Amino acid sequence: MRALLAQLGDPQRRYRAIHVVGSNGKTSTTLMTAALLHAEGLRVGAYISPHVRGWAERIQLDGARVDLGRALARVQPLAGDATQFEALTAAALAEFAAQHVDVAVVEAGLGGRLDATNVLDAEIVVLTNVALEHTQLLGETRDAIAAEKLAVVTSGATVVIGEPEWEQPARARGAARVELVAGSNLALAVAAAEALLERRVDPRPAEELRIPGRLERRGERPLELWDGAHNLAGIGYLLARLPSRRFTIVASILADKDAEAMLAALSAVGETLVATRSSSPRALPAADLVDLARRHFGRVEEVAAPADAVALARRLAGPTGAVLVTGSLYLLADLSPPA
Repeated sequence: MRALLAQLGDPQRRYRAIHVVGSNGKTSTTLMTAALLHAEGLRVGAYISPHVRGWAERIQLDGARVDLGRALARVQPLAGDATQFEALTAAALAEFAAQHVDVAVVEAGLGGRLDATNVLDAEIVVLTNVALEHTQLLGETRDAIAAEKLAVVTSGATVVIGEPEWEQPARARGAARVELVAGSNLALAVAAAEALLERRVDPRPAEELRIPGRLERRGERPLELWDGAHNLAGIGYLLARLPSRRFTIVASILADKDAEAMLAALSAVGETLVATRSSSPRALPAADLVDLARRHFGRVEEVAAPADAVALARRLAGPTGAVLVTGSLYLLADLSPPA
């Protein structure tokens, strides 16, 4: 990444940066922070992953998508052996420089220490939370995973954390200031924006933001909600915010997640699960999901194609029922027409 960016003139050094890491809530926190800063008069780039409605969703300028073809064309001749994510990250950072942003708010992809986004030397780092995920790559304990994520912190940075146990590790990385913010992604975003501006901000632009795939209401008869909760912590956050209904659940879950624990938690809000598989190569086969789900649900159906799975769930729920589609943002992307 550093070699590629050097060929592009080190665009990441031409603007201020906020780096968002964590297990859950990164995209929401990134987009909310960007919205707050834009409302305060700054030109703001935002980079997120994965997408729900199309690749262009990942690179945004002042809340609107950029010309993805133009951004990628700048990088393509130089990309060499770069991975897809590395090339896209470089395209985003170069596009932000070309568009003369004041600040970029950048979501990490996986972990932090070895992530393609760890080239920013960001003055503000947000650690949303730490859950057991990608343990084969990041470590077997929350402490080990937190260390991987906090490796993006550089000396003198301000670190905004959502959980108190990461204050000392953040200071050990050289953080000059650590702010503990409990409660919500909105609170984290407000704290990050205020840390950058060194003054109070109006939270309303972030409160009004609607993010695809996050408690997204997609239908009324039956009620249909989509949420990309992809691990146990994300499912816990989701369940606390669902309306008091019994849901027919459509799920695809990646193989590196604790699928059984996620299914057990989901069984608290419904008796019927339709198991499917997203297009991600990391997704559990639907048959494996069925085997796990039978321990927790009274009725389990296996449907290979995600669109067919949702159609079945709608029929099972009936017009007065409720459908919840969850377990993976890749599932929601498969179900969403390109935008």
